Order: sequence, then structure tokens, then C-alpha cells
Amino acid sequence: MAEPEQAPTSGHQELPQEQRERGPAPDAETVIEIKKLVTHYGERQILFNVDLNVRQGEIVVIMGGSGSGKSTLLNTLLGLLRPTSGTVEILGQDLHHITDIDRTHLRQKLGVAFQGGALFGSMSVLDNIILPLREHTKLDIHTMRIMARLKMQVVNLAGFEDLMPSELSGGMIKRAAFARAIVMDPRILFCDEPSAGLDPIVASTIDDLILNLRDAMGMSIVVVTHELESAFRIADRICVLDKGKLIFDGTVEEVKKSDNERIQNLLNRRTETENLDPDEYLRRLTAAHD
Repeated sequence: MAEPEQAPTSGHQELPQEQRERGPAPDAETVIEIKKLVTHYGERQILFNVDLNVRQGEIVVIMGGSGSGKSTLLNTLLGLLRPTSGTVEILGQDLHHITDIDRTHLRQKLGVAFQGGALFGSMSVLDNIILPLREHTKLDIHTMRIMARLKMQVVNLAGFEDLMPSELSGGMIKRAAFARAIVMDPRILFCDEPSAGLDPIVASTIDDLILNLRDAMGMSIVVVTHELESAFRIADRICVLDKGKLIFDGTVEEVKKSDNERIQNLLNRRTETENLDPDEYLRRLTAAHD
């Protein structure tokens, strides 16, 4: 049976949230640069001329309602979906216009923590975390086990190496997924809904883990989430997608002060119709049924 959740540790003293310095260094390298990105599913256009960049050591949170294009953007960044037009440069390389060998080498510098953990149920936690090392390196198994155990210590899972994923709690599955994502010391980490489905206390430990990984390992982190509290806590910058268009790119304080109605709807969990006067609402409702 899984033990109760504990706050992750990273081997360095935790700074209070208000003492953390927001944002990367002023001269930080750009590690992701997206220009005029257009993406379709079949004939349906999903992303419309998206421009976005991420710098070294920066945590960028991508937010938006259902159907806004968040997952499409993430899949494009991971090279799982080819854009219709525009460019996606990661660590100085155009992800979709390089050779397969170069793309494989580039992906080894990227880590991904999937929403549901994506652990293999037939493998122990340790073997799940070792998997990228088996696939992409020629290290001996003893070295791989040492590296995996070190990353398990980083995410506060030491001692759970031999358990199966079915024996872990939801928060522990998320942390195991993070351990696997960072086992090869990536320069960029992508996180898909890292705190989804977790209670507030456990979700807070995942937020701490993301901050600690950035601080301890200096990596850039891109987080896709709809959890406002988490986004406000971890983000250096927040980017808001709406109907496939990037409608905001700025700091936490700037997004809170935005006078954009659609952003305020998102932040206050309001549907568009809640802002309409009764006559306008009835007019739209009637038009929808004509």
C-alpha cells in the first residue's frame, strides 16, 4: 500500500515563495521559438499564427479553455504533430525540418511528464524510470540503476523502487513520471496537466517539485494546465490560448489585471453567456436554433 504523500525534496534549502526570483536571467538563451505557427486537423484549423518563445530557466504556463488548442500546441512542440506552416525551433533546431537522426538526438534533450503518468503497469517503478536510459544510451545496468535512484531521491520516491504502478497513489504516480522525464537530465521539461485529479495538498507538492527542478537543475519548463492556483504559483509567464489564437503572453500579475473579457472569463470560471444581458442571451439562443 502506498504511503502518505510527502513534500518533495531536491537536496537544497527551500526558499519561501515570496523570496523566489521570478523569471530567467536577463541575458538567458532562447530555447524554444515558435513563429507564425498554423496547425490543422484535416481541414479544420486549430492554431492560428501563434508566436511564442521560452528562455533558459523559465517556467512558461500555457492556459486556455477546452478546445483552445493547448494539446495541439504541446503535441507540435513534441514533434508528434506536424504544423501546416510556421516554424518551431527547439535549442536552435527546426524540429520539423531536420533529419530523423537529428530529431532523435534533439528529443533526448527533452523530458515529458504525461498527464496520467503513462507508466507501464507490468514494470516496477525503477524499471519505468530506467526505460529512457535503456532506449537511448549504452550505459551498463548498474549505472542506469544509480542514475534512476538519484532521480527518485529528487522527487522524494526513494524506497519505492520495487513497487508496481498499481501500488502507488495518484501523487506518487505523477512524481514517478517526473523522475522518468528527468532521468536523462533534459534541458527542457514539458508537463501536461501535472496537478490534474490531485487533492489540493498533493497538487501543492507537485508545484513545489516543478519549482525545485527549475531551481536545482536549471531547466526550462513548459506546463499545460487549467489549474489556476498552480499556474499562478509556478509561472514566470502565462500564455493564454483562445480558439487557437494566443491572446495573452505576460506575467502572473499582468494576466490578473488584464481587461480582456475572455481572459477574465477564464480566470473567474465564467461562461460567455453569464456576461450577457437577458435580451442578448435570448437573441443568441434563438439564432442558434434557427
